[in-house]
Amino acid sequence: MMKKLAFILSLLLAGMAVVNTQTINNWRGTDRQGIYDETGLLQAWPAEGPEMAWAYEQLGAGFSSPVVVDGKIYVSGKEDGTGYIYVLSLSGTRLNRFAYGPEFHGEGYPGSRNTPAVVDNMIYIVSSLGKLVCMDAGTGRIIWQHDLFSDFDGRNIRWGLTENLLIDGDRIYCSPGGRKHNIIALNRHNGEIIWSSQGTGEASAYCSPLLVSHYGRRLLITHMKDNIVALNADTGRMLWKHSHKNRWDVHPNTPIYHEGSIFAFSGYGKGGVRLRLDSVGNLAGVEWTTGDLDNQIGGAVLIDGYIYGSGQNNRFWFCIDWETGESIYRTRDIDKGTVIFADGRLYCYSERGELALVEPSPESFEIKGQTTITRGSGQHWAHLVIDNGMLYVRRGNALMAFKIN
Repeated sequence: MMKKLAFILSLLLAGMAVVNTQTINNWRGTDRQGIYDETGLLQAWPAEGPEMAWAYEQLGAGFSSPVVVDGKIYVSGKEDGTGYIYVLSLSGTRLNRFAYGPEFHGEGYPGSRNTPAVVDNMIYIVSSLGKLVCMDAGTGRIIWQHDLFSDFDGRNIRWGLTENLLIDGDRIYCSPGGRKHNIIALNRHNGEIIWSSQGTGEASAYCSPLLVSHYGRRLLITHMKDNIVALNADTGRMLWKHSHKNRWDVHPNTPIYHEGSIFAFSGYGKGGVRLRLDSVGNLAGVEWTTGDLDNQIGGAVLIDGYIYGSGQNNRFWFCIDWETGESIYRTRDIDKGTVIFADGRLYCYSERGELALVEPSPESFEIKGQTTITRGSGQHWAHLVIDNGMLYVRRGNALMAFKIN
């Protein structure tokens, strides 16, 4: 009997995990859920906001976030039509700059879109024009590369291919959006194809995918043009799709996974849906929908049973009950924007440049400190990053580091 109970418990635990088999330095924290495992951070900021340690203002145009690896900072940007990886020291000094190919330079927000991933001294980046590159992190030497559009019948989209690459073990996952090669897994060491899925045959939709372990089964979950899709991450077999459309085919938010359910959400008035999975990863039904949290590009976080994030058409910050989908409250204390979480606090960065520290609770949206980002150029769209007591804020050509411990 005890052995049976232990086995059942092991299955239950396996059904509630985001895959994390190695240290992945990339998009929105280790598990892509916007949660950073930092402690000892300031629980309130002084009246003038946190101290700025330094600012580097020669990144070129871009909307991506930095990653911090082994005492170095890696971030992408565009100068004169070319995309570069900038390598900075922890004190904000440029150490290197490596070209990876042409970047988005026409109308519609020119600049780099994608955050690099750095694993085992290799940098991985995909440009908005579909060039996927693996390069040596020390020298910038290109180890292998693919054109996702010509090599895998992919298609570009209105504002340029936007996908923060997902790496797990020896694999790299991405979505060319082709009719034949819709979603693919490559060997990250040599670029050879491991599997290719026809998926739904739809174009990509600016989404950075999520990899989860669901009752011992590895699922790759992402959002294509009209559908949320789930694949067997080991074989590429499509398990299910769920229709979730909006006006501009823009679905940039990485889904949230918790206890066997998926929450996927997007802007332009669409909102979100919580989907229930069965024990083998098949779609078991819709648990609830919300039209309130129609987040455009800023992400959301799930903390202690509540989802926190902002809308787009619904230009508020929301607290939503994970179990019921009920909007507990809405507030316009700051403008809509991006959000991450660390050490009991939300870090919110609005489209007006407001940078706020917020105590999350279902009772109120209590701001514990606020400042305004005035350096840099263009839109305040990049997602925040926390590493070793520093808060990194990117705005266009500027990367700023704030002391928050």
